[in-house]
Amino acid sequence: MDKAFINEEIAKAMRVHDKPRLSILRLVKNEIEVREKDTKRDLAPEEVVAMLKKVLKQTGETLEGSIKVGTNSDRTAGLRVQVDILTGYLPTQVCGPELEGIVDRVIAETGVTEKRGMGQVISAVVAETGGNCDKSEVAKIAGAKLS
Repeated sequence: MDKAFINEEIAKAMRVHDKPRLSILRLVKNEIEVREKDTKRDLAPEEVVAMLKKVLKQTGETLEGSIKVGTNSDRTAGLRVQVDILTGYLPTQVCGPELEGIVDRVIAETGVTEKRGMGQVISAVVAETGGNCDKSEVAKIAGAKLS
């Protein structure tokens, strides 16, 4: 995924008058442009995905706050839609038995046997999955397997 893809998706959203999609994609595009201006270079596809994740995290936190306050149900519903839209653009998360298999293989490859080496295992799993896994889930799986 790159900036051109985001621009194409914005154009599609404009054609079909999909305001929630258009709004959140424009926010992502803005974040990408700010980052490109700061670094003075075009972002690589994995950096664009990282920007999507950043916007998803921010939107998710705003949604949680909106749910806690509970005063504006329209805003909360809109935020839920935006979170769903962003999630749809992200690569699927590695989880369950597949993630457990990766953790087992990384533990075997690194030779880590104690919990104090768990950081090494977590960083290797995150690198292998391209960041498409839940670190807390990796920590839980690794913690159960290490003494």
